[in-house]
Amino acid sequence: MAEPGKDRLDISALESRVDELIRTVETLANENEALRSQHTVLAAERATLVDKTEQARSRVEAMIARLKAMESR
Repeated sequence: MAEPGKDRLDISALESRVDELIRTVETLANENEALRSQHTVLAAERATLVDKTEQARSRVEAMIARLKAMESR
């Protein structure tokens, strides 16, 4: 049979470990939320940049077409 004092130490150690795990989970949850927010912002920024790039490409292609048309006159 286990000693009563040792059982208390085991329970105390277990409580400490559980508390530590709870803190770790809370920290990770907070970091995860921050990363999700950052991802949302970066995804929106990327979409904006992709759109601007496509607009610039269209303008350059139109300029090239106009230049070629001017050459053939």
